[in-house]
Amino acid sequence: MSRRLVRSIAALAAVATLLSTTRAGAQDAGGYKVTHKIPVGGEGGWDYITVAGGRLYVSHATKLVVLDLRTERVVGEVPNTNGIHGAAIALDLGKGFTSNGRDTTVTIFDLYTLETLGTVHTTGANPDAIFYDAVTRRVFTFNGRGENATAIDAVTGAVLGTIPLKGKPEFAQSNGHGLIYVNIETDPGQIAVIDTKAIKEVKRYPLPGCKEPSGLAYDGATDRLFSVCDEATMVVSDPKTGKVVAKAKIGDGVDAVSFDPALKLVFASNGGDGTMTVIRQDGANAYTVLGNVTTQKGSRTMTIDPVTHKAYMVGVEFGEAPAAQPGQRAGRPPIVPGSFSILVLEK
Repeated sequence: MSRRLVRSIAALAAVATLLSTTRAGAQDAGGYKVTHKIPVGGEGGWDYITVAGGRLYVSHATKLVVLDLRTERVVGEVPNTNGIHGAAIALDLGKGFTSNGRDTTVTIFDLYTLETLGTVHTTGANPDAIFYDAVTRRVFTFNGRGENATAIDAVTGAVLGTIPLKGKPEFAQSNGHGLIYVNIETDPGQIAVIDTKAIKEVKRYPLPGCKEPSGLAYDGATDRLFSVCDEATMVVSDPKTGKVVAKAKIGDGVDAVSFDPALKLVFASNGGDGTMTVIRQDGANAYTVLGNVTTQKGSRTMTIDPVTHKAYMVGVEFGEAPAAQPGQRAGRPPIVPGSFSILVLEK
């Protein structure tokens, strides 16, 4: 085959890909849209939100807010979780665990009364992502300023060990068989694999084309990991081979990603442009971007309820940014007091 013919075929393929991507982007994002908001109120920032047992757990500055998803009402709070990032829910133990970044602690609470059962100090500063491994009944915190992870016995609350992790760890997922995968925020990004029984890192592989990965989701049926990255990219990797098998274009300023195994859909929340990208899984290594749902600027954290297939995102309203002073950048727009709410996205 001549080089000119090869170049012509490549050009036609590029055009076809562009047209396919354009058509996909023009679609209705799988039918998803923001249908309503659940008012929460209060002041301060937020991070991870988690669905478990018909409840939504929302980190909010110095407390964990808990909502009943049937009534869509706040049913209580877990206080004194200074700088909370997220919550890990152990339904089998009736316990929850929060990662408190500013206090370098984990708060253990009762899932039913929401009363605090204890506090554990982590072995690295700023515990960020937190994950409960039901196989070993252990909780793992991924410590942003310690470049390590802390293993905690979920039954007794005892610290079991520290796992050194070169680089800043982010979101984590489990294969349900004693392995935890965690994004490492480097350029390019990496996946660290942790043996939850041995409490040590056993494997690591790079994510070429993925800069500073944040959110991570997992599909157990195909054994695929979904990492969302800077520069509006999602990469799909095979943890067995350590290879990136697919990429997809998403929105700007992504933070979280979730996978719905029943619908075979991947969702990415993009706070930069105020959208949620919906991607269809056509096969283990094949994915189609269905489109972007308009959400709200700054709505970057998200989770999916695998039972109802609804998506939930945190949203706030912003006021007008202060005028830029001579020689300085414009200030950030202030958050409208009391506007903290949960966006509900559904078909």
